[in-house]
Amino acid sequence: MRMLSLIALAVASGAVAQGQQADKPGMGFRDTPMLPGGKWHVHDPDRPAPKVVTPAAQPGGAPSDAVVLFDGRSMDAWTPSGKPWLLKDGAMTVPPRDGKAESVLVSKQSFGDVQLHLEFRSPNPPQKSSQDRGNSGIWFMQRYEVQILDGYDNPTYADGQVGAVYAWKPPLVNAARKPGQWQSYDIIFERPRFAADGKLLRPAYVTALLNGVVVQNHQAMLGTTIWRQVEKYQAHGDAAPIQLQDHDSPVSFRNIWVRPLPPEAIAQDLPEDAR
Repeated sequence: MRMLSLIALAVASGAVAQGQQADKPGMGFRDTPMLPGGKWHVHDPDRPAPKVVTPAAQPGGAPSDAVVLFDGRSMDAWTPSGKPWLLKDGAMTVPPRDGKAESVLVSKQSFGDVQLHLEFRSPNPPQKSSQDRGNSGIWFMQRYEVQILDGYDNPTYADGQVGAVYAWKPPLVNAARKPGQWQSYDIIFERPRFAADGKLLRPAYVTALLNGVVVQNHQAMLGTTIWRQVEKYQAHGDAAPIQLQDHDSPVSFRNIWVRPLPPEAIAQDLPEDAR
């Protein structure tokens, strides 16, 4: 009996000691080493808790803090550069050119670092081949393209495949679905950083999942996307619109949303003056 009392006393003493290290047992410690940066202890109880975000009820749906750019009903978040895009059955589709100039679709809101979800569908039956088959693209900041293409049994050059950082990095794998099937992109885009004099401090980076498969993993981008040339950077602002490409193919889109990312979401290899 005496032994049980001693054990209980020891446990109680430990609880008191732990309570002296943190506001509440299990809520953290202030007697632990400092983490890099010298601001927080390991398990620091004073470190701010993350904001609560409610995920969507269904996979691929917009979470509570998302900016919805297309919900299948309204195209009010976008401006076409020419002929209006077609809205039908919950999807918007690149219009036929009919001899007119291309009509890219430009978001009215500007973004920098973002998480983007987008679903697209290549026309079925397939039309044409290679780069003329189901071609479109997602242009972050109207400059940096992640390729959309009908990539199912459609040979083309590697850095123009669906999932490519166009004209630079082929996708790690070809995860394309058959034409006519809806496909999904989940992309994290980190904008480039420039010094006040326009010098590039850090390139843009992109991580992309096509149909749930990683096709780009924190891939540095060479610069502004351009056909048949090596890309390079030109200094620009911290935010610009997202653009969907018209490549004269009736590609359809649905369920588009973005989450602007806070500074702490970006890899902290930045120079101090660029954070």
